[in-house]
Amino acid sequence: MNPDHCEAPDLRQLRIVLVEPSHPGNIGGTARAMKNMGICQLVLVNPPEDWQGEQARVRATSALDVLQQAQVVDSLEAAIAPCSLVLGASARLRSSRWPQMPVDEAAALTLGRAQQGDAVALVFGREKSGLTNAELDLCHALLHIPTNPACSSLNLAAAVQVVAWEIYRRHLGDEKPVSTTFEGAPRVSAEVMEGFYEHLFTLLQQSEFMDPDKNEHFRRRLRKLFNRAGMNQKEVDILRGIFRACQRKMGVLE
Repeated sequence: MNPDHCEAPDLRQLRIVLVEPSHPGNIGGTARAMKNMGICQLVLVNPPEDWQGEQARVRATSALDVLQQAQVVDSLEAAIAPCSLVLGASARLRSSRWPQMPVDEAAALTLGRAQQGDAVALVFGREKSGLTNAELDLCHALLHIPTNPACSSLNLAAAVQVVAWEIYRRHLGDEKPVSTTFEGAPRVSAEVMEGFYEHLFTLLQQSEFMDPDKNEHFRRRLRKLFNRAGMNQKEVDILRGIFRACQRKMGVLE
């Protein structure tokens, strides 16, 4: 999924993820916005059936290659599985339950991590309702684009264009990336971390420490804690070994 236009190694590490986009035209417009800024990987979570239809092709114009090579998946988890940094775009500032950063800082962090060879996902939600809380929980931080309060909602493709431009101007050297040390993102893939969290939450339920039906807030706090730790694969393996030892002692290891 690397069209000819995506020659820069750092930009090849980036993927734009659209979660359940409803308008094919917005998908085509996103493809064009991406190609304008040298980004090639487009991933669509449950797009409409006609996502490659005439509206999409007209809006994509010279970016048909990005549109045609888009990957379609059935969940956000699948879309971000290979990525060690996942940033979700939010149309408004959220509560403190999720780390947040302005778009310029997010762009600098994104490029810095990509230049180190890390896969990075930039996630954009539904046109009308954005991302759900459960989907936001899968992101390491939220990025916010300041807009006029009297007309604050950006078109989906326009939002992608703003974020992509912030990344591309740093890629060109107009501004140097900031430090890639971010207390909120591990150095392993989202797939590895989801396996870690599933193991942890299972253990906490088996030990009756956590009620499986009433602990959304507690789960979110644990995610923030371990994301902030920035664990590598060895550290994940050590902790999961401890979890298995506890389960073995409890007689619940499957």
